[in-house]
Amino acid sequence: MAMAGWHLSRNKILFFSCALFITLAVGVHLMPYFPSMTAFLSPTAVIHDPYSISSDSCIGSLHSVTYSGVEECGDGALFSEESRCKKSWDWMETTQVSKCDFQKLKKSDVSDLLNGSWIVVAGDSQARLTALSLLTSVMGSEGQESIRRDLFKRHSDYSIMLKEIGMKLDFLWAPYVDNLTHHISQLRQNMSFPDVLVMGAGLWDMLHINNATEYGISLKLLRENALSLLPVSSGLDRNSGGFSEFRNTRLLHLFWIGIPKLIPALLNTDEKRSRMTNKMCDLYDSELTGSKLLNENGGPLFKLDIRWLSDLCGSECTDDGMHYDEVVYDSSVQIMLNALLIKSNQKPH
Repeated sequence: MAMAGWHLSRNKILFFSCALFITLAVGVHLMPYFPSMTAFLSPTAVIHDPYSISSDSCIGSLHSVTYSGVEECGDGALFSEESRCKKSWDWMETTQVSKCDFQKLKKSDVSDLLNGSWIVVAGDSQARLTALSLLTSVMGSEGQESIRRDLFKRHSDYSIMLKEIGMKLDFLWAPYVDNLTHHISQLRQNMSFPDVLVMGAGLWDMLHINNATEYGISLKLLRENALSLLPVSSGLDRNSGGFSEFRNTRLLHLFWIGIPKLIPALLNTDEKRSRMTNKMCDLYDSELTGSKLLNENGGPLFKLDIRWLSDLCGSECTDDGMHYDEVVYDSSVQIMLNALLIKSNQKPH
């Protein structure tokens, strides 16, 4: 996809084109108009997203992808020294997907889209892998090795400023939902809000606590705090939290990184195999649904469904039954980027 126009900073417009169409793309750091985002009354109220998550909508079709063939043979998966072949991915060839004009955004397009943005990715190893794929989409594969060593330091935060496009990315190590809630509280306290907030946690909770009910309670508290980051026309009446003094006038794009498909037979410890079962994953996903954290359940976050994507890719895309090949996280990042285009009213929805 080639650029067909010009790039300007805030409150300006980008033009993207390909052979068959030209579509506008507004940088996520802009302030696109969301008619329903000013109508939140309480953390328990249903949020009516202007873009339905129905199966016949573009936002609801973003996960219509397929993995097939061989992309490359070489270094193997992220967590393996073995050499093997990897899959490639694309969106399904359906009438609905064709109508939506989903695109694999190239490096130059992603750079234009995210120019001047502050992005925060917070969570566990799945969030770290998502951050790597996002940075790769901006820097290209040649820049990946230069950041991998620092980004993958065990249980640590990471920050990078890409001066050429004015984009900052912060990765925050936050393996528990309570950690995510704490970080959101810090953002609110500092009145400093990123343009894009991508977060997810569950694997550490499942392994070390293994209590789906407690996980659900922590998700509901996270939802209350996430709502306090949204732009409002008046103070929110929070009977339980007392957040009404906080008013954010900027639009945040919020995403949730789902738990991956776990393959117990490939997990590398007895404790993981006994605790991180598919039944437990189902219970944790049920609590996520019940928390109403996600757009599809009336919440503020759009779900990047890593469980669905990793299941589609299959067991051949993982060596340890938990962390998957880059293709899974690359596709989830492209889903996120296309969601940003839709949410900024620049693509069909």
